[in-house]
Amino acid sequence: MTTTASPLNTRAQAAPVRASSSRGSRGISAFLTYLSHGAIWLYVLLLLVPIYYLVISAFKTNTAILNEPFNPFAGLVLDNFGKAWEQATLGPALLNQAYLTVGASVLTLLLAIPASYALARSKGKLGGIVERIFQVGFLVPAFAALVPTVMLAISMNLFHTREFLILFLPAGAMPLSVILLTQAMRTVPAELEESAVLDGASQMRVLWAVFLPVTMPTTITVIILNFLGFWNEYFFSLVIIGPDPALRTAQVALPTLSMTNAAQYGVLAAGIVITLIPVYIVYAIFAEKMEGAVLAGALKG
Repeated sequence: MTTTASPLNTRAQAAPVRASSSRGSRGISAFLTYLSHGAIWLYVLLLLVPIYYLVISAFKTNTAILNEPFNPFAGLVLDNFGKAWEQATLGPALLNQAYLTVGASVLTLLLAIPASYALARSKGKLGGIVERIFQVGFLVPAFAALVPTVMLAISMNLFHTREFLILFLPAGAMPLSVILLTQAMRTVPAELEESAVLDGASQMRVLWAVFLPVTMPTTITVIILNFLGFWNEYFFSLVIIGPDPALRTAQVALPTLSMTNAAQYGVLAAGIVITLIPVYIVYAIFAEKMEGAVLAGALKG
């Protein structure tokens, strides 16, 4: 004699299985969450340890740096910053660095924004070809352009000048700037542009009043990325501008501390901290807008 299980009995037997499976899934999910959080905090710690070591070393003697490197209260001194400032002539060097960075950043924006606007509005094949040309710029290593750049600077009578670097550095920043801004401008609704045109706005007015406000987070991102790249530029600054104390940038001036203070690690650390302060201030001012741009891109993606 065969018996048939009732639907109620079948559902009653399946319920504990589903509950157990659900608890197992929640357990795995919780474990992965804790694991990801732990990995993030470990990564943050790996980033903070070198910064902490650099900052406290700027206030310590050589003996304390070598014997108690992570003790913030051992061998404290306050004159490392004064020595770094005077011996590397960081005052003029920072002014030169700021002049170079701001000038190159402004010129990059003046070139990249109109180019991106034109590419974003282009519908034909020519626009696509021009955009591919900008993308090819990522494939050219910077050092490959050293000899032609030096020859160009000499032919323009701008060798050993800061102005030539202001004209030259945007060339390396244009590919990324144009690609980021073009993609951002393509997200601007066509209705906004059409409304502005119907109101009698010119192309420049449309760019200024419609496209720039909408793409401002991406523009801020481009500004920060270019600022960091221009501020930390060393190779071309050394070759083009040269080691003249009146013209050299902060990145070129810093290595002179290792020549005159080969054993004074605190002075070297203090010089590095001084050059990092402007970068931190700029990032702190624009960080929120940059994070907003990244979040907006993630949501659209």
